[in-house]
Amino acid sequence: MNKDTICALATANGVGALGIIRVSGPDAIAVTNRCFKGKNLETAVSHTVHYGFITDGDETIDEVMVSVFLAPKTFTTEDSTEISFHGSPHIAGKILEVLTRNGARMAKGGEFTMRAFMNGRIDLSQAEAIADIIASENEASRKIAMNQLKGGITDEISVLRGDLLNFTSLVELELDFAEEDVEFADRTALNMLLNRIEEKLRSLVESFRYGNAVKNGVEVAIIGKPNAGKSTLLNTLLKEERAIVSDIAGTTRDTIEEVLHIRGTAFRFIDTAGIRDTTDTIEAIGVQKAHEKIAAAKILLYLYDEFDSTPQEVAAFIKEVYREDLKVVLLHNKSDLSSEKGQNFDNDLRSALEAENNVTLLSISAREKVGIEELKNELIDYVEGLKQSENNVIITNQRHHEALLRSLDSVRRVKDAVSQSFHTELLAYELRYALEYLGEISGEFTNDEVLGNIFSKFCIGK
Repeated sequence: MNKDTICALATANGVGALGIIRVSGPDAIAVTNRCFKGKNLETAVSHTVHYGFITDGDETIDEVMVSVFLAPKTFTTEDSTEISFHGSPHIAGKILEVLTRNGARMAKGGEFTMRAFMNGRIDLSQAEAIADIIASENEASRKIAMNQLKGGITDEISVLRGDLLNFTSLVELELDFAEEDVEFADRTALNMLLNRIEEKLRSLVESFRYGNAVKNGVEVAIIGKPNAGKSTLLNTLLKEERAIVSDIAGTTRDTIEEVLHIRGTAFRFIDTAGIRDTTDTIEAIGVQKAHEKIAAAKILLYLYDEFDSTPQEVAAFIKEVYREDLKVVLLHNKSDLSSEKGQNFDNDLRSALEAENNVTLLSISAREKVGIEELKNELIDYVEGLKQSENNVIITNQRHHEALLRSLDSVRRVKDAVSQSFHTELLAYELRYALEYLGEISGEFTNDEVLGNIFSKFCIGK
């Protein structure tokens, strides 16, 4: 257990009705009691709240309520107090100053949660889930983070790791009887287990596409020729005049990015410069940026109309930028002005792109707001299509994803070792690595550099 006592503001900085300061450590109650005028907190029952005043000598700083929590039934498993005060930043600073003079020190970012982890209250994936809950911007990301906080991913991994550990123990035992050439670990049963672990790991790895989309939003690049209606579409989606709309070609020189939540999922729309050959230096930079956004996007909205394009032009551009992981939505804009020529245009375009998967064609009018709901449905369908219905645990954390990839690679190496009848010592070596990578997720195997990187991203007071 930590020897020092820490304190920090737990609520957001700024003026509010109330603020809360947290104190945790072996002297948390004594430190708080030294500057509290009211009940003797050192005789208080755990999980009780007490009215009084925070004082600095003879000076009363504020009227407060102090909650007392006795170890080990606290977030950090240490003695803790929470001071609820009137939400003035000046008062918060004065209280923290008094606490530090009476034996506490200011907490570092994430130090409360790190203590909860180090003291066995939560595992590492649960600690990261706390940060994800705080940062959640929509219902879907909140639910995923809450499932992780309740131990979702750890439960999935621990069962697999426990079974693999049993086999590893048997293989290690064989090393002690190497001269007698005996097998304690049934290689057929081990291979079946490895197949099961590989399938589960693969499923978790694949869930990251959906989890990452929910957590960080989906990047959507709006592309097309100048005056195709890109800025009008962005304004229509946002229901505000965010981008300048003009009949003058090349109005948009830089990218404009805005986030729109559609049914609980964040989409990061990027309005780009019109794609064309140009001698204008500034516009050319905008066109280059548009190509960069296409390369980073998960969804491409390509606007066109039959008055300023040909099916061959559109198809050639899409084939140039197409990749398997890119969802392309072709938007035949200005449908209110369209004619039979437009229908023939779309038929020819479909024929030219029939070899490409993940390409959808919709007819819209950005100006008249026609087809916008169908477009939103297409965006949501893309995100839902990433979700694997049979997988209840969704990976949203980049560190977890990388650890799972290493685990998957390691398990496959173990399978190769079994199929090729590797020497027991080499098999044991590969098994140890597989166990270590699986243990990285929950924090059973980690190092100070990784922990420092994770908890440094937390806010002070959490």
